[in-house]
Amino acid sequence: MPEQRTLKRAQADKRAGKAPSTQAGEFVKEQVDKVRAGKHGVRSAKQAIAIGLSEARRAGVAVKSPKKGAASEATRKKADKDNAAGQHRHAASKGTKSTESTAKRSRAASAALKREGSAGASPQALSKQTKTAAAKRPAASRSAAAKKAAATKGAAGRSAAAKKAAHTRASRTHH
Repeated sequence: MPEQRTLKRAQADKRAGKAPSTQAGEFVKEQVDKVRAGKHGVRSAKQAIAIGLSEARRAGVAVKSPKKGAASEATRKKADKDNAAGQHRHAASKGTKSTESTAKRSRAASAALKREGSAGASPQALSKQTKTAAAKRPAASRSAAAKKAAATKGAAGRSAAAKKAAHTRASRTHH
């Protein structure tokens, strides 16, 4: 269950006109923080992101399911189910499962996550994941995303980003 402050931040992003992926980023951040705090572990950065996206979909963030061929059929089905749950529609494939077995499954999943390590949420692991994901996207798509990000940032945000960039450039030239 996502924390209230995560839901509030995602709603604020939505009001600011930010993309669903940006709204979902709040849930991913929460997962990374949970792993770093030792609440549970993950096998990889991808798993932390997947858990965050699943929570975002269930909270009603309009994150699209992966395209055919982009992810396994099971992953796409899970994404569709999460989206349906987020829209308060029961997934069509929901049979008559006893509450006991779902509670058992939930406990088992939590226990399995607790056994995993926290290296998957390390800055190095996340950086590597980000770079490989970005490399798979065409330059035009990355450029369009950056342009939209700049447009929805707001004047204060743009100013802060420009100051940070100038500071980064200055620190890189003094080496």
